Amino acid sequence: MLNRIHLLTSIMQTEKLDAVVFFGLTNIRYLSAFTGTDGVFIVSGEETAFLSDSRYEQQARQQVHADQIICYKEKFKAVVEFLADKKCASIGFDSAAISVAQYEDLLSVSPDFLIWTPLGKQVQALRQVKSAEELSLIRKAAELNKQAFDSILHLFRAGVSERHISLELEFALKRLGGEANAFDFIVASGPRGALPHGVASEKELQEGELVTIDFGTVVKGYHSDETVTVAVGAPAGKLRQIFDIVLEAHDSAIAAVRPGVKIAELDAVARDLIAAAGFGEYFGHGLGHGVGLEIHEQPSVSSRSAEVLTEGMVITIEPGIYLPQVGGVRIEDMVVVTADGCDILTSIPKGFRQLPA
Repeated sequence: MLNRIHLLTSIMQTEKLDAVVFFGLTNIRYLSAFTGTDGVFIVSGEETAFLSDSRYEQQARQQVHADQIICYKEKFKAVVEFLADKKCASIGFDSAAISVAQYEDLLSVSPDFLIWTPLGKQVQALRQVKSAEELSLIRKAAELNKQAFDSILHLFRAGVSERHISLELEFALKRLGGEANAFDFIVASGPRGALPHGVASEKELQEGELVTIDFGTVVKGYHSDETVTVAVGAPAGKLRQIFDIVLEAHDSAIAAVRPGVKIAELDAVARDLIAAAGFGEYFGHGLGHGVGLEIHEQPSVSSRSAEVLTEGMVITIEPGIYLPQVGGVRIEDMVVVTADGCDILTSIPKGFRQLPA
């Protein structure tokens, strides 16, 4: 926690801020270890304070790493009073965490000498590089993925509904110790495979279809994210062709991961390969995203990114091809950038797998 606070104070120096106020629960957890549903974390100089209401006073005293723990009745008034008492004037805040209406409420109780500065990328970058402890939790979540998926693989047969597979996968993950679904699971079979976010439906699997399963779990706040595409019986038409193209794009991108690589160029490794095979228009989303305390966090892995890979970043590599009315393929692994390349954190085999119908 001290290292994280020191990193934040360097941002404060760069931005010429007296304090930074965090309203977003994910960053509050990252900086203080608080796991409740309401609170504020303030860093002023080298001093830290956690503020919340009476519901969380005892929990905060057990969990929170902060110099002060303050119980409030009115959140914004308590924040302003703390800052005024510390003689802070220039205040940064995590602007993505509060609504316009909340910001207006904050301003309405702020004296004129408090100048509020919205912080976006500056604070989003705080969590990009993972510690050894964070990586351990992400690896654990990824291991639960494999155990749960292996336990329900026998369900992939004609006549079983997508929803049934999704529910059984959720139950398996929770029996193994997963805290929650990382997101609404995607189970998309046959023509529904052309929907990149095809959340499980009542559709039943049919022989000759591909099935795309995108899922993950949470361990002590840290997420896993993995996508597997399997065949139920022999796939029809172009399905095997696009599977092989996506797998090659996936493998080529992973092989290109290393510190210093521009993220836009990494995206191009997979995108150019898919385009050269004639399916460029059917790969519309970015190559991946960061994963950690949130399922989607920085860095964004896309053609629009201006960032470079840094050792310790955890990202997904998930190219896809989606053919309307036909079907689709997505293959996804999580990787951590290492000193000389990357380690793959997820472990379900991604090669072509044809299951009996």
